[in-house]
Amino acid sequence: MPARSAYFLALVSLSLSLTPTALHADPLKVKTAQGKVEGTLSADAKVRAFKGIPYAAPPVGTLRWQAPQPPAKHDGTLAAKEYGHHCVQTNPFADMVFKDAGESEDCLTLNIWTPADAKPDAKLPVMFWVHGGGFTAGGASEPRHDGVSLARHGVVVVTINYRLGIFGFFAHPQLTAESPHHASGNCGLLDQAAALSWVKDNIREFGGDPANITVFGESAGSFSVSTLMASPLSEHNIAHAIGESGAAFSGSALNYPALATAEQQDSDFAQAAFGTTDLAALRKLSVEQLIAGATSKTIKPSPRFTPNIDGYYFPKPVAEIFAAGEQAHIPVLGGWNADEIRSAITMNPVKPTPDSFAAQAQKNYGDAAPGFLALYPAKTDAEAIQSAGDLMSDNFIAFSTWKWLDAQVATGQAPVYRYRFDLAAPPDKFHPGAPGAFHSDDIEYVFGTLDARNIAVWRPEDRALSEQMEQYWTNFARTGNPNGAGLPTWPAYGPPAWDVMHLDATSEAKPDTQRARYEFLAAHPVKPATP
Repeated sequence: MPARSAYFLALVSLSLSLTPTALHADPLKVKTAQGKVEGTLSADAKVRAFKGIPYAAPPVGTLRWQAPQPPAKHDGTLAAKEYGHHCVQTNPFADMVFKDAGESEDCLTLNIWTPADAKPDAKLPVMFWVHGGGFTAGGASEPRHDGVSLARHGVVVVTINYRLGIFGFFAHPQLTAESPHHASGNCGLLDQAAALSWVKDNIREFGGDPANITVFGESAGSFSVSTLMASPLSEHNIAHAIGESGAAFSGSALNYPALATAEQQDSDFAQAAFGTTDLAALRKLSVEQLIAGATSKTIKPSPRFTPNIDGYYFPKPVAEIFAAGEQAHIPVLGGWNADEIRSAITMNPVKPTPDSFAAQAQKNYGDAAPGFLALYPAKTDAEAIQSAGDLMSDNFIAFSTWKWLDAQVATGQAPVYRYRFDLAAPPDKFHPGAPGAFHSDDIEYVFGTLDARNIAVWRPEDRALSEQMEQYWTNFARTGNPNGAGLPTWPAYGPPAWDVMHLDATSEAKPDTQRARYEFLAAHPVKPATP
């Protein structure tokens, strides 16, 4: 065969082997239902990141306080290389740092991290993160929520923004009337459900398995995880759940009112703050006007915008849904930190004493006070301080989380794994004292983002525990069981020992020694003080 003919045949053979997909495939460009998005590659080339992808239409103008609407389709390729705006908020906490263009009502975006070599048929487990912040603050662009390190463990990580404060949880009779579901006030939760649905529909193209989505979150994000399990809008989209410090059960820092109560409270607020309860007029107010009203010190009682039992997202209170076994029957991993808000006691110049602690116990529990003091002893000043810190943390977040996990053990028909995060991080500029393993202390350990925190030197035990927790969390996302090679054995939570994994410099599972405390609190609820 002449040389020229052989060369021509070789070119023909090569061109036939290069299908259109092979010719044009670009791993940084991924197809979604709205159009293609283009991401970036991590510095080590092991993870692709896609940021600022809209999962719903901007909730502005007439869409303010409406349920999230579908995102618009786009022509060409959307640059998904930078975070979207974080949602407008009134109360960002000191340790919240945002790496985006600022806050906006137009904030309903999500971010995805996936292994660089993940193909659409990879069926990798998906981890869907809901940030905390008391439903008033937070955002997906916080560096501690960066998904690169977790994605290196062979999972797809998603973080989302959702509406907050007055923008996410404002209830109103006219909103309820215009809703086809006769509900209002839960836009922030509806955003979460919409984002989860978007992920279910699109994550395969990023290498994720839509049938294996684990929702996980901390604080208000953990509250949200328990509600995503309970709501008929989302429970069928979840394979596993992880809750870090919080649940939507009574006895917590956040209790959800009935819709009618929320409507009345928020209408009274609108009248006091803006001189009107007309919905059209309220929608015309600027962001700045709404923020000024929501943060006013002159309006009493102070406005507080939280989820409500609306009959739609919540057919009934979350505890009742779990008691009836109507929640998602899926494996759950959950727990809290050893010293959630203990610093409120230890760093307060006015300390409890045996006499003051006993007097408060008598006021709260009457004839049951001796039983309370047996569980929260206060015979010495040191004991009083210790028990006051225990009780404050329990009432703040631990007790409600305990109630959630126990409810899932009772009716969830799936394994539950409980932990306590015990390792106190080194001091930083936001926590210069010795607050112990405080509320939110665990986040950077879970995400493998210790270096995002303002701490000069991390100890070897911090690095080791972070890697261990990444393995536990991703193992659980993969199979519904956190155990794996090289890890301390983590037994399921339940009778008779009710084993708890203590996450520490040396992690170890131990029988629960505090169960009697929570059983007492469950049997002796304290009525809140009258304002």
